[in-house]
Amino acid sequence: MDLAYTEAEEEFRRRLREWLAAVLPGLPPKPSPDDWPARRAYDTTWQRMLYDAGYAGLHWPVEAGGRGATPTQHLIFLEEAEKAGAPYVGANFVGLLHAGPTVAAEGTAEQRVRWLPPVLRGDEIWCQGFSEPDAGSDLAALRTRAVRDGDDYVVSGSKIWTSHAEVADWCELLVRTDPGAPKHRGISWLAMPMDAPGITVRPLRTLAGSTEFAEVFLDEVRVPVRNRVGAENEGWRVTMVTLSFERGTAFVGEVVACRRTLEALAVEARRNGRWDDPVLRRRLGRLNAEFRALWRLTQGNVAESERTGGVPGIGGSVFKLRYSGARQELYEAAAEVLGAEGAFDLDREWALDRLSSLSYTIAAGTSQIQRNIVAERILGLPKGR
Repeated sequence: MDLAYTEAEEEFRRRLREWLAAVLPGLPPKPSPDDWPARRAYDTTWQRMLYDAGYAGLHWPVEAGGRGATPTQHLIFLEEAEKAGAPYVGANFVGLLHAGPTVAAEGTAEQRVRWLPPVLRGDEIWCQGFSEPDAGSDLAALRTRAVRDGDDYVVSGSKIWTSHAEVADWCELLVRTDPGAPKHRGISWLAMPMDAPGITVRPLRTLAGSTEFAEVFLDEVRVPVRNRVGAENEGWRVTMVTLSFERGTAFVGEVVACRRTLEALAVEARRNGRWDDPVLRRRLGRLNAEFRALWRLTQGNVAESERTGGVPGIGGSVFKLRYSGARQELYEAAAEVLGAEGAFDLDREWALDRLSSLSYTIAAGTSQIQRNIVAERILGLPKGR
């Protein structure tokens, strides 16, 4: 596998660095984490700047407003943006990293024209309505019902851990359209407008004090049939496309961020004298090797995606499994380097990242589920009974 960059790709990197160096100093300060309208405005403004400069949706189809660039160029963009300290996609992440790529891969021409350009411009925000109180790891056990009524589906049920529902315009929603079918075969993937009558959003406060997740209650919400992506009752297959993007490329920038955090920890350990502990040095060295290996795995997954039409492959589960554990270990090491006093200072950005890292072995597919996928689909082991 060739993981080297071409001359054209390195030229792309150079131009991107120049643009980032020119625009980042002019950005306003980040808003308060609790001010969601301000956070939405900040994130969508940055997204519009990317769009105007030609860096939004690099690897998306040209007809959808993207540049039709290679996944490798997209990887370079994520790497350089993170190194430069550029804003993360923030409230835009579901539309940019999950729903948008799914519509690009599975949607009709009309759906791509309707939904993709507004995502790339930062005009519309999406949230994810997948998990339910009794359908998390076993997502196919979902019970939210969608009953066909003429040109609409009438949807009733509830969702939980719905990211950014409080500021979203659209929701990528999984519903059960055939309750009599086997659970994996009676599901459909819908795009639900969040201003439709019958939707109630109730924010959930996390351990870190943030409210980026919500419960969403649906009481006979009417969703047009034309908003279905893929055929009726084929939503599980479409969902696998969504999850392949979520696990395969959505965490790329975070690997770079973790490597930066690790470097900062090494500097701090030298400053405060903890570097003299050989056990800690070995721990930081092993983590450095872990994240270097994860970056190489990311490059390999992107190269495979480039050969297979842009949809990430099964390697995304390998990455997600190991990255989740490595991120938790990184912030355990951070607590060791900074000491007990720093470990519980919630004004420190790294401390908030430490708290959020606890969710990574659950979010975007639990580690147990990822192990099953690796065992069955890569190693060819039989399914457990």
